[in-house]
Amino acid sequence: MLFLTVIMACSALGVFLYLRRPEFGGLPDGLRLERIKLSPHYRDGEFRNLIPTPLLAEGISRFKLYWDFFFARMPDLAPSSPVPSVVTNLRELDRKRDVFVWFGHSSSLLLLGGRTFLIDPVFSGHASPFSFFTKAFPGTTGYSPDDMPDIDYLVISHDHWDHLDHPTVTALRSRTGKVICPLGVGGHFERWGFAPDDILEGDWFDAFEPEPGLVVHVLPARHFSGRGLRSNRTLWASYVFELSGRKIFYSGDSGYGPHFADIGRQFGGFDLAILENGQYDVKWPHAHMLPEDVVRAAEDLGAAALLPVHAGKFCIGFHPWNEPFRRIVRASEGRSVQLLTPVIGETVSIPPEKGKRRSWWEKTGS
Repeated sequence: MLFLTVIMACSALGVFLYLRRPEFGGLPDGLRLERIKLSPHYRDGEFRNLIPTPLLAEGISRFKLYWDFFFARMPDLAPSSPVPSVVTNLRELDRKRDVFVWFGHSSSLLLLGGRTFLIDPVFSGHASPFSFFTKAFPGTTGYSPDDMPDIDYLVISHDHWDHLDHPTVTALRSRTGKVICPLGVGGHFERWGFAPDDILEGDWFDAFEPEPGLVVHVLPARHFSGRGLRSNRTLWASYVFELSGRKIFYSGDSGYGPHFADIGRQFGGFDLAILENGQYDVKWPHAHMLPEDVVRAAEDLGAAALLPVHAGKFCIGFHPWNEPFRRIVRASEGRSVQLLTPVIGETVSIPPEKGKRRSWWEKTGS
């Protein structure tokens, strides 16, 4: 009994010390926590969604979820050959053009009105605290922080590991102007050496005007957050970028909900909607959208064009790696929104050109 007690105590101490590593960031405290407590979206020590959002479907236990995650054998979770990509010299992009570049999963670069917005960048090759876990698919790691141009605005939707990557953002620290993030997430950046004055940290329905002509709106998403053992101590968000007459929407991670239609009515439509499409499952139907929901959300938003992300680089769900692309193509047929499916590294003009859609996932082994 004494031996088991010692082992358990040592294990608990080991977990405690590991969770204090810098990549886990810093939880809100002090004035940041006091501000969070004033948020109408924060109750009983955690942030809440606008509508009830259970993490798991009725009848699905956490034990069943973890058992399937670690032991179930699902077909085609990763491609059998490298994912295609193109090499673009990002530092030489014409700042007079409005363009979007996708780097796999939710990482992307937006050039709008001569400003650079780097969104949810994860370039370390894995999306977890461990380099051997949730590794990127072959072919998806061709871009690094060194390839990025100087970043005017580093935009983070929430603090999950597949959206906020410690090695990536710290490598970009000296070349980043401002960080835009939801409430609480700024604590991570302060621990990582970012100046507090360079962090714009917003609640839902806040709007930042960091320079004349640019407005960044922090808006609701239907999801959750957390990098350690506790969830929802920090907020998750979607964004609207308004600059030079353009309106761009980014969903972050979000299940389907009435907030899409509300945002569409508020802004009167968008030139481009960048929406999550992947890592969904019937076991967690509220925190991520099915591809059919993604098209519906784009129409709710009044988007002229839809660019789906959150797939093609990491396996975090149980579906075949290329299923999100196949399903959203079918779901978008005959609908009003233009579907865009670029390969990694390809520049997409805003507004996008009309033309034949790429089906690059069909040429990659399953």
